[in-house]
Amino acid sequence: MHLATLILQTSPAPATEAPSSFFAILFSGGVSGFIIVMILIALSVYSAYLIVEQILTARRNDLIPPGLGDTVRQALGTGDMRGARQACEDNPSLLSFVLMHGISELEFGWNAVEKSLEDSLAEQAARMFRKIEYLSVIGNIAPMVGLLGTVIGMILAFQNVASTQGTASAPQLAEGIYQALVTTVGGLIVAIPSIGAFAIFRNRIDQFIAEAAHIAQHVFTPLRRRSKKS
Repeated sequence: MHLATLILQTSPAPATEAPSSFFAILFSGGVSGFIIVMILIALSVYSAYLIVEQILTARRNDLIPPGLGDTVRQALGTGDMRGARQACEDNPSLLSFVLMHGISELEFGWNAVEKSLEDSLAEQAARMFRKIEYLSVIGNIAPMVGLLGTVIGMILAFQNVASTQGTASAPQLAEGIYQALVTTVGGLIVAIPSIGAFAIFRNRIDQFIAEAAHIAQHVFTPLRRRSKKS
C-alpha cells in the first residue's frame, strides 16, 4: 500500500499536449497573443491590398500612354495649342499632367516651361510615393508589434515559473517560450514582403518619373532651341 502511494507521488504528471495545427499554434499565446496576432493579420491584409492596387494602377501604358508625346510635339510644332491640350485631356495620366503644365506656360518662354515641368514631375512623384510609403511603415511596424507580443509572452512565461516557485518543468517553460515567439515570426512574415514590395515599387516609380521627364523634354525641345537662338 505504501509502495503504490510512493509510485503515484513520484511519477511525473501527464504533460498537456502541445498544439500542433497551424491555427492552434498561431493563437496559442493567450489573450495578449491573440490581440497581437489579429493586429498582424490586419497589417498583412492592408499590405496585400496596397500591393495589388499598385500592381493594377502603376502600369507603364496607363502612366505614359504610347504616342502621346509625339502627338503633342507635332501639335505644338504646327502651333495647334488646342490640339495639344485635347490630346492630353483624352489621355489622363502622369505624362499628360506634366505636359499640360508645360503647355500652360508656353507664352512665358522656356524658363517658365522648364520650371513648370520640374514642379509637376515633383508633385506627381510625391503623390505616387505617398501611396507606397504605407508599405514601408508596415514593414517597420510589424516586427516591433511581433516583438511586443514576444516580450509579453516571455513575461507571462517567467511569471508562471515564479508563481510555481521554480517547480515548473522544462517542457512547460519551453511551451511558454515558443508560444511567445509566434508573434515575432508573424511580424517578420508581414514585414519582409512589405519592405520588398516597397523597394520594387519605389524603383518602378523612379523609372516612370525619369521616363516622363525625358519625353517632356523631347516634346518641348523646339521651344528650347528657339529660346537659345533668340
